[in-house]
Amino acid sequence: MIPALKNVTKTLCLDFGNTRLKAAIFENDQLVKEWVLPDDSDETVDGLLAEHQPQKSILSSVINHNAGIETILAEKSRFHKLSHLTKINFTTAVGKPETIGADRLALLAAAVHYFPNKNNLVVSLGSCITYNFINQNNDFLGGSISPGMEMRFKSMHDHTALLPLVKKDWNFPVLGYDTKTNLQSGVIAGITYEIDGYIEFYEKSYGNFNAVLTGGDAAYFGRQLKKEIFADSNFLFKGLYALSETNNV
Repeated sequence: MIPALKNVTKTLCLDFGNTRLKAAIFENDQLVKEWVLPDDSDETVDGLLAEHQPQKSILSSVINHNAGIETILAEKSRFHKLSHLTKINFTTAVGKPETIGADRLALLAAAVHYFPNKNNLVVSLGSCITYNFINQNNDFLGGSISPGMEMRFKSMHDHTALLPLVKKDWNFPVLGYDTKTNLQSGVIAGITYEIDGYIEFYEKSYGNFNAVLTGGDAAYFGRQLKKEIFADSNFLFKGLYALSETNNV
């Protein structure tokens, strides 16, 4: 076995979303590896810990995950589970902070950490699309949630008698010429125009504005928007790392 480098702290970040279970390893503040997990079993998480031997770990989960892994993580690393009790680098005006999703907390923490003193809109493309606005005083004011891309495709198929279930195709025409391309245009171009509209609203309402796009399809949608914005598919992981540094001391 190659000996570990001196002065390197490893942090395991786990992001359990509605669609995928993802993990990433940071060495100090650098993300060095990410991957999708097959499941949330004790064996899978134990294997991660054995292979990478992180000193710290943090879990963001929006699903009913296997609770046993929390015990394993706590026994073999300095572990923190992201929740409304987490020490955060911003304040919230939301009436019930415990209702804020763990994923949104991580995204907001990343925005404050990487883009301080800005009015930040973080747009996350997942099962749902979340719009998260935090002002330059680090106050989370709220935002919006709309159906994600796969949910839109599936909804049109499930709630109609004849519309087929189609998949994304980045080569779709905006002016659809058959049922398939009409559906693709409606969903993919529709999401692009939706994001553009929200960015325009916040930019007009607040000066000193910055927008961040994240999620698996961030790179594609980032290229289609009217305004050039920062796109980073790993933004949530970076927020988890920042929160781990604050809470795993």
